[in-house]
Amino acid sequence: MTKTAILGAGAMGESVLAGLIRAGRPLDSLLVGEKREARARELTEKHGIEVVDNVAAAQQADTLVVAVKPQDVASVLGEVASSLRAGQVVISLAAGVTIATLEGLVPEGVVVIRVMPNTPALVGEGMSVMSPGSAATAADLAAAEQLLSACGRVLTLPEKQIDAVTAISGSGPAYVFLVAEALIEAGVHLGLARDVATELAVQTLHGSATMLRETGTHPALLREQVTSPGGTTAAALAQLEQHRLRSAFVEATAAARDRSVELAGS
Repeated sequence: MTKTAILGAGAMGESVLAGLIRAGRPLDSLLVGEKREARARELTEKHGIEVVDNVAAAQQADTLVVAVKPQDVASVLGEVASSLRAGQVVISLAAGVTIATLEGLVPEGVVVIRVMPNTPALVGEGMSVMSPGSAATAADLAAAEQLLSACGRVLTLPEKQIDAVTAISGSGPAYVFLVAEALIEAGVHLGLARDVATELAVQTLHGSATMLRETGTHPALLREQVTSPGGTTAAALAQLEQHRLRSAFVEATAAARDRSVELAGS
């Protein structure tokens, strides 16, 4: 039986763990590397999972999911490097840490796959984009996709596109949450109770995203279906266009992309 170890038991690491358990992975095929005793006990009690130190996890696992903060990647991989072996797969979820950097931290023959996830993985609706390292095979990518699909959708793209991916799906949930916050505040301003405005905004966002996914219709066409000439929606959209909403998103995502490039180079 192949084993997967997750190094780092923060929100993203635990979301991957929970997704794998939901998907039916046997508990004895999963490990978590965690130094903090209190956190280790919490994970064992909550998930029934075996928690060991990072070195033991690296020694036992076939695949390592590195889910620590970007600034901790070098120290964690340095800690386990002598325990890694050729053919082992290291999947990094750390933003801004390049494949070249990762491959420089592991022994020759260890497979590296860089992944940009996002926080909806916490509820099984994440978007993960994989970029293969120089030693990754089609079989390695297929196994990584199967693992990550427990937390949502998965795409494979070249690393040169990861900064753009970061700007759209990596940071994207924050944009959606900002829109939700703005709609709720607008509802309160218009006289709705906050809980009512929240229910209206959240369900509208959820329903609209579901329509986009399930119908496959271009968003412009769906927007037009809601917009009657001279009607309420047309009046609202005219204001959003006047305030350059489209340009704001283009400029915002470009800023996020540029910052991702800066972080990768620092």
